[in-house]
Amino acid sequence: MARIPKKRQQATEKLLELLGPRKVKLEGNEKYMASFDSMKLSFPYEALVVARSEKDVGATLKLANEFGVPVTTRGAGTSLTGSASPIKGGWVLDLSKMNSVKILKTKSMAVVQPGAIVSDIQAAADSEGLFYPPDPSSLKYCTIGGNIACNAGGMRCAKYGVTRDFVLALEGFLPTGEKVSWGGEYKKFATGYNVRDLWIGSEGTLGVVTKAVLRLLPKPEKKWTILVAFDSDIKALEAVQKLLFAGQNPAILEFLDTNSVYCAEEVAGVKLFKGLSLKPLLLVEFDGNGSQLREDKKKAIAWATELGLAYREAKTEKETETLWSARRACSPAMFSMGDSKINEDIVVPLESQAKFARFLKQMQKKWKLNAPTFGHAADGNFHVNIMYTRSDADECRRAKGAVLDLMKKVVALGGTISGEHGIGLAKTPFMNFARNEAEMGAMRAIKKALDPKRILNPGKIFTPYEVWDKKPEVVKLPWDKKPIAKKEA
Repeated sequence: MARIPKKRQQATEKLLELLGPRKVKLEGNEKYMASFDSMKLSFPYEALVVARSEKDVGATLKLANEFGVPVTTRGAGTSLTGSASPIKGGWVLDLSKMNSVKILKTKSMAVVQPGAIVSDIQAAADSEGLFYPPDPSSLKYCTIGGNIACNAGGMRCAKYGVTRDFVLALEGFLPTGEKVSWGGEYKKFATGYNVRDLWIGSEGTLGVVTKAVLRLLPKPEKKWTILVAFDSDIKALEAVQKLLFAGQNPAILEFLDTNSVYCAEEVAGVKLFKGLSLKPLLLVEFDGNGSQLREDKKKAIAWATELGLAYREAKTEKETETLWSARRACSPAMFSMGDSKINEDIVVPLESQAKFARFLKQMQKKWKLNAPTFGHAADGNFHVNIMYTRSDADECRRAKGAVLDLMKKVVALGGTISGEHGIGLAKTPFMNFARNEAEMGAMRAIKKALDPKRILNPGKIFTPYEVWDKKPEVVKLPWDKKPIAKKEA
């Protein structure tokens, strides 16, 4: 660890005196586990602050601002981009213990603390006949604070949108330790600048959230699921356009390319269509009331019959789970193609998706690496999983080249480099592809205005960082899916 300035050492001593050893950890496994997120790039830092109240957060930030100590805020640490890694050292502010959830049924709102687990929020809403739609894949582990920080999405974005669409108000602290509120327990907000939306997606660089008011919806009466196989990746993505252009509004519209299906069928052993294998899939789910669902079902079956090779509809909950099995199995089975994965969450406009499918085939051929791709086809947010062997220097070189080509192509197609994971450290080298100098300048000006001493999550978003220069930690996190080894013939 680099030599810590004496002034920062004094700040840490004051912090320990102020909050006590129960809340301030200077060593131990708990501190180590907070030195990285799901990207597993660990950095040394001085102290872990386990906040249990707003008072703890305000006091920590006030002291940090006074002494110029970097502060990296975190929840569960499920981020895939290194956004919760303390690259500049300093203090890590852990909000996971601030996890209360309160449902305001008459207002159709939830008042939550940042450490609340997303699945717990959904369960609490469900118990009152209400519905919180955003559903990132890590929902059983990720916190709402982290979801707000990267504007998380999930599979139901097709119909319902992302986290931003459900945040009515935020409360928290500026980097100075001053308390602020952006909105309240009401649905309209036009009083001054909309700093609330500025905080959402800012990856903890502009302020620290300690409370959020979320909008809830009536719980859908029913849902219906259909799985459709297609002759090629391109035909599957062209079918997405036809479904949406026809006015259909599915809650979920997931795409699995041929490589992803290979992982599910040949590696994980999931068989969904008798006599038909290695065909890309679209998994479509509709929800709503009975009459609307019947109409959606009728149109979707006609669409699947016209454009697909085969389809299966779910008539029971058990059959629904069967149809979902391919989507769930493909990701861990990808490790049969390499021991390491680069999971990119790029976004491609609807009209460019077929071109993107052609590019993916060319990219994999050029770099001689597999890149199974799945994701949220309705909003063009695809997860491109570039598989490689970390110990193989040549494969690392090729994986790095593939990522660079991917980012350039996505922007050339009118898309962008991240839809729901954020920038963190991993995507900092590509920000100049996605944003011009005027845009970057405006963002830096906002950062300087709200965080003049630049203490909040420094080193993220703006400063290029080469993740290939640092070896990931070898550690299993609670949400890590057990890799499925390739089955022998």
